[in-house]
Amino acid sequence: MKVSYRTTNLPFTYPFTISKGTKTHQPALIVALEYFGNVGYGEAPAITYYNIPVEKMVEDLERKKMFVEKFAFTEPERYWHYLHHLYPQNNFLVCALDIAAWDMYGKLRRQPLHQLWQLDTAKTPATDYTIGIDSIENMVTKMQEKPWPIYKIKLGTPDDIAIVQALRKHTDAVLRVDANAGWTLEEALEKIPQLKDLGVEFIEQPLAKDNWEGMKVLFKQSSLPLIADEACVLESDVEKCYGHFHGINIKLTKCSGITPALRMIEKARSLNMKVMVGSMNESTIGTAAIAHLSPLLDFVDMDGPLLLKEDIATGISFDNGKPVFSGKPGLGVELKAGYELG
Repeated sequence: MKVSYRTTNLPFTYPFTISKGTKTHQPALIVALEYFGNVGYGEAPAITYYNIPVEKMVEDLERKKMFVEKFAFTEPERYWHYLHHLYPQNNFLVCALDIAAWDMYGKLRRQPLHQLWQLDTAKTPATDYTIGIDSIENMVTKMQEKPWPIYKIKLGTPDDIAIVQALRKHTDAVLRVDANAGWTLEEALEKIPQLKDLGVEFIEQPLAKDNWEGMKVLFKQSSLPLIADEACVLESDVEKCYGHFHGINIKLTKCSGITPALRMIEKARSLNMKVMVGSMNESTIGTAAIAHLSPLLDFVDMDGPLLLKEDIATGISFDNGKPVFSGKPGLGVELKAGYELG
């Protein structure tokens, strides 16, 4: 097996602001695994507040590249376990390699991943489209420029209610709210009833990720479903979220790939919790991984390519929010010219 990679730093169409800060570009590591002529692609975006920059992913990959390549590949689950022990402190890198392994495996089996998993794409939920924090006027403009069936609204400001009121005046679409851990318990208890009256569907990560006592109180009193994001990173976090949240938002990059995400979905279902997989502003490569999983989900946030000004691959498009698959094996993606890996 041979591994190659490149780094990217794709610009957003608009600066992307959440309660934790603003970014204008999304850095990411793109990897490729080649095995008997079959090339699989994977992606891991770098997220500042998780302290795993692209440079760290590259450094770790180079340091143990020979071990990544020497594995006798048979199927992705075994490879993920090997990578997990090889890079115990770098879930992001493991994610990129795991996605590439699944893409390669699908090509070896000559099936798109959703067919390999025997999933019905007719059950795929529509993705939301994210409106980042901005002035109320600009947030309304962004929404009007992108007619969409579902919007996810980033909040965590003193103007949260005014923002949603303004957006609601201009759309009948489904609205979801993501506070990115930006509220106190008192703020959440005050804002959630008002957001319910405005037709919001659910609230994502209202409180700080370690505020379990506050979440226990909010879980009992909230009139809207609560979905864990920052509080649900690893497989072991799913059970912790039970009794504190109504559902979980899985991020492939944070949990270390498709392989553990499949187990997290199964665990959440056993606890009768709702399941979402979310975007970390991936290009089409990482987004395709989410799309193939989407028939297993209640909600999905895979709008990365829609928010980026540039993309590096083709293979997934959207029809009224639902993914349209290329029909090609694996992820079904192809790199655009000029984005070859070295």
